[in-house]
Amino acid sequence: MPTVKAASDRYPKLHRYMSLVRSDLTETYSRDLHKWLIIAPILGVITGLLITLLVKVILVWMWPPLLHYYLAHRIAIIPGLILGFAVAGLIMQYLTPDPDEHSTEEIIRSYHEHQGRVSMKSFVPKLLAAIATVGMGGSAALEGPSIYGGGALGSWLWTKLRKLRIEPRDRRIMLISGAAAGMSAVFRAPLTGIVFALEMPYKDDLAHEALLPSLIASVVSYATMAAFVGTTALFDFASGTAYTRRDLLWSVLLGAICGLITMVFDITFRRARRFSIQAKIPHWIKMAIGGLLTGVCGLIFVSAYKGGLIPIGPNYEAVQIILQQAHSSLELTIFGVMKLAATLCSLGVGGVSAAFVPLFLSGSSFGVAFAQSIARSPSVDLFAAVGMAAFIAGGYKTPLTAVVFVAEATGGHAYIVPTLIGAAVAYAVSGEASMSGDQRLHEGVRIAELSNLVIGGAMQKRVISAQAHWSIGEFVETIRARVGHTAYPVVENGRVVGTIASVSLGTVPPESWDRVAVRDIMDREIEIVAPEAELQGALRLLMAPHGPHMLIVASEQDRLEGIVTKTDILSALNAGSANSDAIHIEQA
Repeated sequence: MPTVKAASDRYPKLHRYMSLVRSDLTETYSRDLHKWLIIAPILGVITGLLITLLVKVILVWMWPPLLHYYLAHRIAIIPGLILGFAVAGLIMQYLTPDPDEHSTEEIIRSYHEHQGRVSMKSFVPKLLAAIATVGMGGSAALEGPSIYGGGALGSWLWTKLRKLRIEPRDRRIMLISGAAAGMSAVFRAPLTGIVFALEMPYKDDLAHEALLPSLIASVVSYATMAAFVGTTALFDFASGTAYTRRDLLWSVLLGAICGLITMVFDITFRRARRFSIQAKIPHWIKMAIGGLLTGVCGLIFVSAYKGGLIPIGPNYEAVQIILQQAHSSLELTIFGVMKLAATLCSLGVGGVSAAFVPLFLSGSSFGVAFAQSIARSPSVDLFAAVGMAAFIAGGYKTPLTAVVFVAEATGGHAYIVPTLIGAAVAYAVSGEASMSGDQRLHEGVRIAELSNLVIGGAMQKRVISAQAHWSIGEFVETIRARVGHTAYPVVENGRVVGTIASVSLGTVPPESWDRVAVRDIMDREIEIVAPEAELQGALRLLMAPHGPHMLIVASEQDRLEGIVTKTDILSALNAGSANSDAIHIEQA
């Protein structure tokens, strides 16, 4: 009876070609990006709905009538702010575990130190405290609760969608994506949200891993909010279509001035924040004092200058007032100084929000004053845009966000080059100073954190292994689609007995592969570690002179549970998680 040949024997070239196709597809889709096509839109919708609610509450129902009342009854500014800040302080003191942890700082800290975990027990209280802080006139705006709200929703959603093959390290990605969605919606600027979320954790790096989900979540969040409030740019700049070389030179000088101012402000803010945290008085009293001082800043300015400008509150309307009404350079300069002072008093004591809007408002006022008194230029919009970008770049160490924001939120796309110059100069002049104490310079490997991690959380659990009785030919056929992997565990009767390296195949002539067994060329000198052992010890073994390519992770009966390599340890650290189940094989 004739022997029926297998398809691989009858069509060896086709089999080899299909193996290459499988290998290419496996490599192409190794990051499992399609899951974000489901997760990111869900995150974008719920974040967009939350931000729409915050905008309605603060910018429609609370601040406009309160602003009108403050301007008509200036003496009410101080008691109104004391009341709002005291309420926010009481909420934070009694309804949250740490009244000093909130807003953008909490999201950055969670990204770096808590693997993206944000407790939802304090979610509603922190949003209520933000409404009290901003809605009653604190020198802040909605970006703080928006970034926090989106980030917290991303962290929470991770716990609800585990069935979609999301990994522990994806929680950090969802945290950042939610923050991007919050920023995108509140400023009606999806690209700004994406870039800010990627820049936010670092002073000189990007959270590259969150790019695709942040992009999708930001666009969906923006579209969700646009369905309720429209797509009009937040600020309407009458931007020109051209600028001169002289304007570019003035942009350099303005960027340098703004860089120096933001450096001083950043350092002062950080010291004031540290002093407030260390002060041994109840948090709500700190907040009440901050409300008093913020109110004093507002009262002094509106008593000296008549008009709609006031250096407190979310103050979106102040941009149009600065650009469309005549103000002296002295008034604009004093407004910028008082806005920074009010922001220091509002957020330095623990006000629940962030300083993005106060920074670009100060930047716009200084920019217009610069155009009127130093550059002597009629292009006040151009220098207002440069001042905005320079202040954001110097204050938050986010130069790309600064430029993109000015272009999107103001419609001033013609000013991209001058704002790039101003932002770059301010970023350089302000050095390492930043309002955020939790930003890191760049993504680095934190070896000290290894003491808290175990091998079982970082090892590769799905491992290709070889049976000791296999022929070399059978082994080669098994790994054909994975050429380039350096070594594989060898198993016999369920126990790990050695490893076989790809380079060992060269010691056996190809014509003998079907006659030589894997056990004949395997390396019997192996390092076996337990899954509960610390990663520090594993790293020492792998970094030793002539150390192994990988460590075998096995149970007490030498049953194979996984492998761990230097790449796995670095991935666990860089992802901020000891529980990564990422499946990858050590590359040569």
